[in-house]
Amino acid sequence: MNAQAKAAPDPQPTRARWMSTLARATSTELEAAWEKIEEHPRYALLRQPETGLVMVRGLAGGTGSPFNLGEMTVTRCAVRLADGTVGHCYAAGRDKRKAELAAVFDALMQGAEAGRVEETVITPLARRQAAERERVSRKAAATKVDFFTMVRGDNPG
Repeated sequence: MNAQAKAAPDPQPTRARWMSTLARATSTELEAAWEKIEEHPRYALLRQPETGLVMVRGLAGGTGSPFNLGEMTVTRCAVRLADGTVGHCYAAGRDKRKAELAAVFDALMQGAEAGRVEETVITPLARRQAAERERVSRKAAATKVDFFTMVRGDNPG
């Protein structure tokens, strides 16, 4: 297979990354990012922000049989920009404005504005989220207790 015949890289992992970042952002962060945009894009709501429940599933022991852990509140939204690009969001919680803004940013990331939105919105959010994960991880590590077993020599065996 020559270099020209190679398929283009799958854009989905990149989209999954930015959609995850947007869904984990706070409403305040998304509002602040929205206010920094000089000219707000026109968009129409394809699916009004709506809140519902989804079943969260787990795996026994992390790899075993699946089981229903419980229900979780999720808000979803879909928008269409004036150029026809469609953006979606599914975010934990009941914040309808957050879901709407995240859907708009998802749509913007699929078009000509992607570089600017990546630089001004996605990257700062991802850095803040990574720093928060690191802080929580360090805090948890500080409380770690190592258990060990001492073998007694008086067991005749």
